[in-house]
Amino acid sequence: MNDQSPRHGRNEPSSMFFWPTEDRPMAARGEGIFIWDDEGRRYVDASCGPQTTNIGHNNRYVVAAMRAQMDDICFAFRSHFKNGPAERLADRLADLGADLGLTRAFFCSGGSEAVEGAIKLARQYAIAKGEATRYKIISRLPSYHGSTLGALSLTGDPQMFGPFAPMMQTHPKIPAPFVIERPDGESEDAAALRYALMLEDAIIAQGAETVLAFIVEPVGGAATGGLVAPDIYYEKVREICDRYGLLLIYDEVMCGSGRTGKYLAAEHWNAKPDIIAMAKGLAAGYVPLGAVLARGDIVQAVDDAGGYAHGHTYSAGPLACAAGLAVMDVLFQNDLIANAAAKGQILKAKLERLMDEFPFIGEVRGRGLMLGFDVMADRKKRIPLPPELNAGHAIAQACYDRGLIIYSRRMLGGARGDHFLVTPPLNVTSEEIDLIIDLLRQGLSDFAPTARTAMP
Repeated sequence: MNDQSPRHGRNEPSSMFFWPTEDRPMAARGEGIFIWDDEGRRYVDASCGPQTTNIGHNNRYVVAAMRAQMDDICFAFRSHFKNGPAERLADRLADLGADLGLTRAFFCSGGSEAVEGAIKLARQYAIAKGEATRYKIISRLPSYHGSTLGALSLTGDPQMFGPFAPMMQTHPKIPAPFVIERPDGESEDAAALRYALMLEDAIIAQGAETVLAFIVEPVGGAATGGLVAPDIYYEKVREICDRYGLLLIYDEVMCGSGRTGKYLAAEHWNAKPDIIAMAKGLAAGYVPLGAVLARGDIVQAVDDAGGYAHGHTYSAGPLACAAGLAVMDVLFQNDLIANAAAKGQILKAKLERLMDEFPFIGEVRGRGLMLGFDVMADRKKRIPLPPELNAGHAIAQACYDRGLIIYSRRMLGGARGDHFLVTPPLNVTSEEIDLIIDLLRQGLSDFAPTARTAMP
């Protein structure tokens, strides 16, 4: 029973099942931004998995904190006991969210759970206020908010939720603010306002008395590859939500926990959300952990009406919360959030310079170390490469073959083309950024001849 090796070798069938992917080597160890496989080959983890390992792999401070907690107690069910790590982590999140009015925290195990927890809190708040007719949640197309049925019902990707549509309540969608695609003569701010006003149009069309909330990734993740709207978009959205009595929910599962150069991405704008869903970087991949951070008065109203009717077995587990506390220590004691802002500017500038070498890069976008780019047949006209070229997979695989991991995604069946996220750990160095860019250039060069066949 002490044998730690799997019973099958490389390229042999696994007993696990997972979404379709290339056959992959066995991960053996990690350190900082690097992962080594069982044959000793090194990979640069320039995506943090799916934007998760924010402080890098194998941080000894976090490992030691988890080990110390394991020596005390690993599990204490929240209905039976409070525990110190959960209480301390909630206090720290409340302090970080105080300027936004977000002072209460609920813990779960991941991003989909956090989104579910957020929308359940919003619904119970509406009932507590005597507004039980409100249940619709407007989101964007494209968007990604999770894979459980509740979170999937908000996800703006018909191919993902299509097979499960008969099993769930689907919710209305408005276009994501790709202001780069604005008509000639329209300014970025004018385009941003036009996209924001689509929210008001949808509220009116649905019937304001039925609409509960608007959920948005303030910096786009898997679905939109680092999409950031002009500031005026967020301010107008907040104004519209206030006018019609909607809650504004920020999905910061990917873009939160310091990745954008602020601990909460919401801090970038004067447009305070009412609820934030968090996960991934919250415990940085050391253990599953998510959170719902909410306005205190929302939680109080729900408590007064009978309490929050939601929970999970692993909610507020002491081991997970101890890991989350240690990750926060690493972030703040090493000034990694400021490093994300500074290194993000460097990485973004270098990605933008790649556009001169590769005319099929359409746009580079993002904030801090939440950066992405898409690929296009025609950059100016925003015409995607033909789906049959499978550009996302081809480029990501070419990079992987050279030892670089980036995150690729095709949305809306390729109608919006293919895009990538380049999201290294927040402790990335300038030298490591140069390595990322060098390997990315090689991967893009491998694909360039194919891209040229589809370009004007």
